[in-house]
Amino acid sequence: MDRKNIGLEEATQKIKHFCSYQERCHSEVKQKLYSMGLYPRQIEAIMADLINAHYLNEERFAIAYAGGKFRMLKWGKIKIYHSLKQKGVSEYCIKKGLKEIPLDDYLQTLHILAEKKFATLKGSLLQKQLKLKKFLLDKGFESSLITQAMGGL
Repeated sequence: MDRKNIGLEEATQKIKHFCSYQERCHSEVKQKLYSMGLYPRQIEAIMADLINAHYLNEERFAIAYAGGKFRMLKWGKIKIYHSLKQKGVSEYCIKKGLKEIPLDDYLQTLHILAEKKFATLKGSLLQKQLKLKKFLLDKGFESSLITQAMGGL
């Protein structure tokens, strides 16, 4: 990778802007700092400053990320969990983020998705049910909840 090697002050200002624009996880910020050509010791110092100054908070990130993916993309908790895990977010923060998704909204979203998708599917009833289950599993919803949601179709 070609490093730019900018100064510490400039890197700090850029990364503060990067973090204030939207919530970020630690791995995204580290990756950005490495791309600026900084050394590991410098990166650790900047990371500590960002955390102390409340620019960086992984719990806050997990809550915002989980809520956003659920509301905007209609992702289920399993898909959100794996996505956060891939970003290196701690188990504690992931659970905290998923807990912020209201159960009523979650179940309502699942039912609405199931109804809309079922109406667009073609084939026999069994084929439609299999396609629907695969679709909802791919969205990250739990198998037991999918079975309940499909009971009314």
